Amino acid sequence: MEKKKPRLLSGDTPTGRLHLGHWVGSVENRVLMQEDYDCYFLIANVQAFTTRMEKPAEVHQNVMDLMMDYLAVGIDPARSTLFLQSDIAAIAELTIFFSMLVSYPRVMRNPTIKDEIRDKGLGDNYPFGFLLYPVNQAADILAFRSEIIPVGEDQIPHLELTREVARRFNQLYCHVDTHTDDADYVKKGGLFPIPAHKLGRSRRLVGIGSPAPDGNLLKMSKSLNNAIFLSDDPDAIKKKVMAMYTDPNRLKATDPGKVENNPLWIFHETFNPDKAWVAQAEERYREGTIGDVECKRQLIDVLVNLIEPIRTRRLQLEQDPHYVISVLKEGTARANEEANHTLILAKEAMRQRYF
Repeated sequence: MEKKKPRLLSGDTPTGRLHLGHWVGSVENRVLMQEDYDCYFLIANVQAFTTRMEKPAEVHQNVMDLMMDYLAVGIDPARSTLFLQSDIAAIAELTIFFSMLVSYPRVMRNPTIKDEIRDKGLGDNYPFGFLLYPVNQAADILAFRSEIIPVGEDQIPHLELTREVARRFNQLYCHVDTHTDDADYVKKGGLFPIPAHKLGRSRRLVGIGSPAPDGNLLKMSKSLNNAIFLSDDPDAIKKKVMAMYTDPNRLKATDPGKVENNPLWIFHETFNPDKAWVAQAEERYREGTIGDVECKRQLIDVLVNLIEPIRTRRLQLEQDPHYVISVLKEGTARANEEANHTLILAKEAMRQRYF
């Protein structure tokens, strides 16, 4: 018999097109892991409404953009299931049940929640759904009884909450001993695996713009206008790289060039496959014998070689929106079957299945 593949789930809130930070954060891993895992990829459009409930048309377009990006980067519908969160009713029902297992103070201790409130300037003006979405994310993952989650570093606090919910449910309703190792919960009668995370090769890719007032480099983000997108054409890439923030004190006699904490060299170290060139050029940069322009031109070539095949596939998908929707519809139907089955099992464990 063919060995059953372990289940993988990952996804994104549709906030716009994918950029290089998404790629090295988790999307690259998703593409590479399709062969060895039973993959489910979620478009979390419900979660998009936590901060954009007044912009439904924008959310709709962002769903389409994200689907085209998924397909363009190499997510294969023949090997993976792509689906839409809002059409999986079991996720909503599990969210309600799981919310009973999580206290309000526990949600507010989540550093990602605090960071988003600060970074988005929400103050006290955010809907209850914004605080509920970490629990909703737990339902996304557990509805498919996923074992491995490719994520960016900022999502680890959310995943830890998911792990707590899974343990609590298994202990309370499946009578799994509290001292059980995470890897053994299902073997001991639990319904939900305790999911592990898989980080990308770059945990927090910096943006191309200036640092924050405190000197720290800012994370790549569409909202900060410091991103290079996987759909950018060569001219856009060239323009962005040539304007990239580097070392403002470069070529001073005491410090000809600083490689550390310099976005130009962070990008070369992350994306340039010619490691020998990078090492040699970094040394010359420190000595002041190679200029920013030459190094940026080299980076432009590297990024165009990476992005152009993705952009070409995306342009083809833009001409066939019916295909994009058909892939999403078929994947959502498959996802519904799996999530509904999990919901039935969860209700049976909770003794809340009467019919």
